[in-house]
Amino acid sequence: MTLRPRTPISRRERPAKPALTREGIVATAVAVMRAQGLEKVTMRRLAQELDTGPASLYVYVANTAELHGAVLDELLGEVDLDPAEGRGDWRERLAGVLTSYMHVLFEHPGLARSALTARPSGEHYLRLLERLLALLAKGGVPPVQAAWGVDVLLQFATATAAEHSTREQSPEAEDEWDALTRAVHGVSEKTHPHLHALAGSLLAGSPEDRMSWCFRMLINGISHTPTTGTGS
Repeated sequence: MTLRPRTPISRRERPAKPALTREGIVATAVAVMRAQGLEKVTMRRLAQELDTGPASLYVYVANTAELHGAVLDELLGEVDLDPAEGRGDWRERLAGVLTSYMHVLFEHPGLARSALTARPSGEHYLRLLERLLALLAKGGVPPVQAAWGVDVLLQFATATAAEHSTREQSPEAEDEWDALTRAVHGVSEKTHPHLHALAGSLLAGSPEDRMSWCFRMLINGISHTPTTGTGS
């Protein structure tokens, strides 16, 4: 049998790889996160997906932390900001935006945990800040109190989303809750009088009711607590 010589393929005939861009890298990172979780979003993995070397990515993204921040900002585009433009009490509308923010994080536990330390600075995060500040201004909250208060509100919402989404993934969560319930209700009135008296209240209320109360408590506190050292 006569073997035919292989015809070399010119580099010019091979399909060109798409040019790397920051937007393309972030979009690929979001796709990987949706499929396998944020833990799989690494420079090495993205380089494989984009058919390039990891070093090439650092031209557009400084490090993994910046990449995760960019992924977070991209997902913040899903936050429902419509409550800020609607009618009704400004506090309820503010809580509505924050609740939507929490739901976005809740869908991605790894992202929720990363958001505790990530510092997004993209357009979606800035738009979220603008809406929250606008609602606080509508409620007559002094400017500096509003500026500091937004940080507190987002920290609380982020920590709550990280806590609950992580628990949802834990197979021991229900057993741990049962153990806590037994421990709280089993304390002695003599040694723990306050805990004994409030055992029922400590664990009462649906997550939604407790969340609503927390938002109202924080918003009211921001409204009535002056800042210090700022001249306000």
